[in-house]
Amino acid sequence: MLGIQYYKADSSTYVIRTAQGETKAAGRGLSFFYNAATTSIAAVPVSAQEAPFIFTLQTSDYQEITVQGQLTYQIAEPTVTAEVFNFTLNNSDQDYVTEDPMHLSDRVIRMAHSLIEAQVQGQSLRNVLNLGQRLIDGVRRGLLDGTALETLGLRLLDLSISRIAPTPETSRALEATTREAILQDADDAIYSRRKSAVEQERVIKETELQTELSVQQKEQELAAKQVENERDILRGKTQTEQERLAANIEAETVRTNLVQLRGQNSNQEADAQAYAITAKMQAFQSLPVEHLKAMALAQMQPEQLMALALDSLANNADKIGELNLGPELFTSAINRASKSRNA
Repeated sequence: MLGIQYYKADSSTYVIRTAQGETKAAGRGLSFFYNAATTSIAAVPVSAQEAPFIFTLQTSDYQEITVQGQLTYQIAEPTVTAEVFNFTLNNSDQDYVTEDPMHLSDRVIRMAHSLIEAQVQGQSLRNVLNLGQRLIDGVRRGLLDGTALETLGLRLLDLSISRIAPTPETSRALEATTREAILQDADDAIYSRRKSAVEQERVIKETELQTELSVQQKEQELAAKQVENERDILRGKTQTEQERLAANIEAETVRTNLVQLRGQNSNQEADAQAYAITAKMQAFQSLPVEHLKAMALAQMQPEQLMALALDSLANNADKIGELNLGPELFTSAINRASKSRNA
């Protein structure tokens, strides 16, 4: 009907309506009537786009690896992107007139490919396999710092690398190497554990021997101390015995001196008594017998005098006719004798 058509875009599509070389309208989610003969419509999707990739690259040591991941980007400047790529719709408003919109993801993937390849080629296989987050950070930094995305009107939303893997043959070789290294580590651990056990056993044996040696030394010290104590006791007993003997000898010496002194004194007393007796005898020899008897009678006790009188009577009995003695005389004499004996 005179070429008039109606177009309506969703909210995730940026529409640029151009007629006769001039932009008549631009914006998201536009709807309008247009003349298909004179009007062209460019529909630029501004929602997030995902671009998965998988690259086969070569490391610095000539080993092939596979890097697999995904880019998420968004068209931030639709007008700039529409100037670089042809997003014009055909007359049915369903498809693009060219395949440029399909090449946008390829363009972004090639950018990531060049950045990833630059990092991988400068690293050995083992280093590349351990890059991980560092590789992601390097590629993201390269995309954001450069002007390639801005030139295309794009903004990077996310970058992820899910797999970095060598070829199956290399992977098996690495697995074998890693397995051997793990087994070697296990053997080293077993050796270290056995070595540690042997070392600990040696330390225990040395400790036991040291303990036994210490015990023997203590026993020897104790035995030596006991011997020394016994010697001290024996020495003390010997010294005590010597002191006792010395005291006995000194006492015997004192006693001997005392006996000698007593003997000397007894001799002197005997000499003095003998001298006195001799002197008395000499004096008595010069006295008459009657005087001596009188002196002897003067020294006697009454009962001695009575006994002497009785003895004289007995000796002169033939001269005495008759003599009467009363009992009182003997009673008094016996009583005096008993008193003197008890005293």
